Amino acid sequence: MKHALIVGGTGMLSNVSLWLIENGYHVSIIARNAERMKKLIQLAGSDRTVTPLFVDYRNNDDLKEKINQTMKHNGNIDIVVAWIHSIAENALQIIMNEVSKGNTGWELFHILGSSANLDEIKKKAVVPINCKYYQVQLGFKMEGTRSRWLTNEEISEGVIEAIKKKKKMFMIGQIEPWEKRPNL
Repeated sequence: MKHALIVGGTGMLSNVSLWLIENGYHVSIIARNAERMKKLIQLAGSDRTVTPLFVDYRNNDDLKEKINQTMKHNGNIDIVVAWIHSIAENALQIIMNEVSKGNTGWELFHILGSSANLDEIKKKAVVPINCKYYQVQLGFKMEGTRSRWLTNEEISEGVIEAIKKKKKMFMIGQIEPWEKRPNL
C-alpha cells in the first residue's frame, strides 16, 4: 500500500487526506487536535487507513520519532503534503531528511501562504536527491470588487489538482493584484 504523510491533514487539508485514502494510500497525519482527527477517521470509514501522529512539529526530536515510527509500521512514505507555519523553522527539513532515509523516490507538496517568497524558500530548502519538490501557493479569490480568502474546500481541491498535475509551482486562487487581497 502506498503511504502518505500530511501535515495539517485534519484541518484545511482534510479533504486531501480523504482523497488520498480513496486513492489507495495509507495516510499518516501530523495533527494536534484529537477531536478533528476522530471526525476525519469517521469520514474515512476505517481507522486502518489512518495513522494519527499527535505531535507539536516544533519539537524536533518528537517529530523525528513520530515520522520514523510511522515508516516502521506503514512503510516508506511516497508523498508528503506539508502545511507548516513559519514558527517551526526546522520542521520541513526534518521531514525531508527522515522521509528520504532508505527511500528510492518520493514527492513533497509544500503548501505556502500568499505572502511567501517561493524563490527564497526554494533556495533555503535542502531538497534530497530522491525527492521531487513542488510548491503550492495559496492566494485569494476576487468576487466582483471584493476579495476573500480561500475556503478549506477550495484549498483541498487545489492541492489535489496540484498533486495530479505535478507542476513545480502551482497557484490556488490569485495573489495579484496584491493590494486587493483581503484584510488579515
